[in-house]
Amino acid sequence: MSTFDIIYTFFGGLGIFFYGMKSMSDALQAVAGDVIQRIINSLTSNRVFAILVGVFVTMIVQSSSITTVMVVGMVNAGLMNLIQALGIILGANIGTTITGWIISIKIGHYGLLLVALGTFPGLFAKNPKIKLIGKALFGVGMVFFGLETMSDSFRPLRDNPNFLHMLSYFSGENYFGYFFSILIGCMLTMVIQSSSAMLGITMALAGTGVIHYHTAAALVLGENVGTTITAILASIGGNINAKRAALGHAIFNLTGVLVLFSFFPRYLEFVDWFVPGDANFTDALGNRPYMSVHIASAHSFFNILTTLFFLPLLGQLCTLVKWIIKDKDNEKEKYHFVVLGDPQAILPSVAIAQAQQEITKMREIVGKMFLLTREYFSSDKKNVHILNKIQFYEKTTDTIQKEITVFISKVMQQQLTSFQSLQLQTIIKLADELESAADYLEKLTIYRNRLTTNELPDGESMSDLIKLARSTFDFFNLCTHKIKIMDIDNFEECENKSQELFNMAEHLRDGFLSHSRQMEIKPLVGMTISDMASAIRKIRGHSYNMAVSLHKLQLARDDDY
Repeated sequence: MSTFDIIYTFFGGLGIFFYGMKSMSDALQAVAGDVIQRIINSLTSNRVFAILVGVFVTMIVQSSSITTVMVVGMVNAGLMNLIQALGIILGANIGTTITGWIISIKIGHYGLLLVALGTFPGLFAKNPKIKLIGKALFGVGMVFFGLETMSDSFRPLRDNPNFLHMLSYFSGENYFGYFFSILIGCMLTMVIQSSSAMLGITMALAGTGVIHYHTAAALVLGENVGTTITAILASIGGNINAKRAALGHAIFNLTGVLVLFSFFPRYLEFVDWFVPGDANFTDALGNRPYMSVHIASAHSFFNILTTLFFLPLLGQLCTLVKWIIKDKDNEKEKYHFVVLGDPQAILPSVAIAQAQQEITKMREIVGKMFLLTREYFSSDKKNVHILNKIQFYEKTTDTIQKEITVFISKVMQQQLTSFQSLQLQTIIKLADELESAADYLEKLTIYRNRLTTNELPDGESMSDLIKLARSTFDFFNLCTHKIKIMDIDNFEECENKSQELFNMAEHLRDGFLSHSRQMEIKPLVGMTISDMASAIRKIRGHSYNMAVSLHKLQLARDDDY
């Protein structure tokens, strides 16, 4: 086989491997997406639970890089605190070792059989779950077929003197060779941006006899360090806690590698003792049948042992990264939806959870606007500070609404379940309704500015207007108090209250217009108060629309479960 043949066969196999991993991951994510979302929403500060979440999610997505980037994004969005994030990252390092065990299964010759078994249900099945199972089988088959193709490309290198001479610089059984192998593994993983792919390449090289066991194990250690660069890159532009989570990941993996490096030969002996068969045993065909299991075991032991070591030290690790990346003293209040990475590469379940968090922020902002508007009305003078705050919040809701819409539009290009699609549509609807409610709250202050204090009506009529405004605020809370979990438990009460407020607003508006025609109040005053009542009625309408959207989502959720 010529050099060109080796190169294109290797890259072709690597491409097939990547595509298989992506297909398998997408299918598993679609099947388990709702479970992941519920886990995220129920996260606690329990570090053991956080580690288990990291293990489970990484087993589903088949990439610790995806999990750590996801965690950095959730910390940045406020979905979890730093100690939860570090716990999940520890678990992700264990979860990613499952990939090694999948790869170590010697069924490469049956890869095309799995592709065939997965293709037909994936293309022709009408049941969505069966289609996803077919896609997962197809992905697994492509992974094994890609590995087999890469292995075929490496076999001629066993007898290539130039390659073996180059390999001799870092294949020696000494600490210099180990260090150089770790460095190479780290650099290649940083370039490829996938520790799973590098693990597959390492197993293919070792399994065909191109490199020895100790070299492969050292490369795997380097891959554990190299994979941290993905989260560090993702944290650029994020908030302080996002940067701290990425740094914590790097410190954890780097410290684990340094500790293990100090007694690396003894560690390899321990793995050899634990796993049956000689790792470097070569069969009649020149293959090493026990090598992949040894590498997978070395990978798993490293991550499990370092996780157990750091588990009681999570608090200290959290303190360390806070000391390295200190808080900023001049942080101002700001609301901005920051998306880390490509929205189309974020897990749909995580994207939904992140968007839900932004909707919760929007609701809090509108709630603040209600209180400020009421304070503005009760003031005898035009309070410029309150007015500026209301206008700031209104512009903020505009920004978040636009960013959420763009973000979700990109997320919806992924493969979604029907319920996930409905969730995203509901979030867009909620963002629109909250932004519209904020618009009308700002308009109320504009209407208030038309009138001097002396022009405001006295007595029962003004009391009715204030009562309507307060009742509408209570109604807004009634409709949206469970918006954080996208649920509603009092829809019938919302329906009844909505009609009651509508009638109250219409009666009040008609009364002011009637007084204005009878010249009991100035026409401008009557029209202004009428506009206020109409704005409050509109806010009532937008609040009710949110209740309807949440109710529809609740019915769909009940049908699913």
